[in-house]
Amino acid sequence: MKTEKISDAVVRRLPVYLRFLNELSRREVPTVSSQELGQKLDLNPAQIRKDLAYFGDFGRKGIGYDVPYLIEKIRQILNLDQQINVALIGAGNLGQALSNYNAYVKDNMKIVAVFDSSPAKIGTMINNIEIQPIEELIETVKKKNIRIGIITVPDVEAQRVADQLIEAGIGAILNFAPIIIKAPAEVRVHAADFTTDLMSLAYYLDGGKETTNDDSKMAD
Repeated sequence: MKTEKISDAVVRRLPVYLRFLNELSRREVPTVSSQELGQKLDLNPAQIRKDLAYFGDFGRKGIGYDVPYLIEKIRQILNLDQQINVALIGAGNLGQALSNYNAYVKDNMKIVAVFDSSPAKIGTMINNIEIQPIEELIETVKKKNIRIGIITVPDVEAQRVADQLIEAGIGAILNFAPIIIKAPAEVRVHAADFTTDLMSLAYYLDGGKETTNDDSKMAD
């Protein structure tokens, strides 16, 4: 692997490649070219080759990529060749949906603990996982070697929950609350903002807006 820093954009494309490669594997397709990957994923084949080349020489000229081998290598790059335990904090509608999805994911990344502050939810089950009180968060994260936290609590509670996850030694957070989480540099935080995504989609409904170069309309 090259020693230069890998950009976030490259890392975010790797799961896209993996998802399509898994589909090829299910169809027992043995090899795939960057051209075929590009056509199916609407990406530049040169970009795909460049992305993969950051991590090694996986392709063969005139043949392409061996599908099972590339799946194995991308899984290793993403650390999916090992068990990654995940905690979900917030057992509301979104939290329950994520937990239900987790039950059908055939991978090494699993939600193994769910927490909530509501007395009515504590002690109930979601996919064979008992919802625990938030007070048990730090102890459970350490005990179960949980490395990623998913936050689906209201925005007023999100930073407090993140602080507890950080205190417990979590390495990464996926935040669904509509606020910016503050965390030390060694803790990776990704935001999943449905509202922003929906608003940006609305822009394209009528083909987008025309831009203007009229400087007179620009703010000072």
